[in-house]
Amino acid sequence: MPFTIRDFQPSEFETLWRIDQNCFPPGISYSRAELKVYMRRRGSFTLVAANAAEPGKGGKQSPPISSTNLAGFIVAEADRGSGHIITIDVIATARRSGGGSLLLRAAEDRLCAAGCRSVELETAVDNVSALSFYKRHGYSVIHTFPRYYSNGVDALVLQKDLTQK
Repeated sequence: MPFTIRDFQPSEFETLWRIDQNCFPPGISYSRAELKVYMRRRGSFTLVAANAAEPGKGGKQSPPISSTNLAGFIVAEADRGSGHIITIDVIATARRSGGGSLLLRAAEDRLCAAGCRSVELETAVDNVSALSFYKRHGYSVIHTFPRYYSNGVDALVLQKDLTQK
């Protein structure tokens, strides 16, 4: 399934919030207000993975124009030489299709361009699929935050050196 990675449009916010609600349980998913704050922070950016449009005349692909074809998104921020992945969300039907990897690589590329030498993220200790995904992409566990999430679940902090990209 081909994806187009692009900057999100403000009109897509509600769709992104719904994706987040479906990807994470209560206590880990964000409220609308939290997600808006993270997306608006200085140095932050939001990218979406949209299902590529069907070929049009002449075999050219046109960019998606509807938020209904969004497969996922990533929110990241650059701050003083260090990057942070705030969230990466991919809808269930699009998982294991490469969209998450494309989102992560695009965010890492943007963080590198912003002068970041490393990137960190947090994931729940019991999110085995996320841990496997991040380890495949070169992330290593560097710390544990006890009771990090509002539901009491611990978080693992993972880091990747971007100077080796």
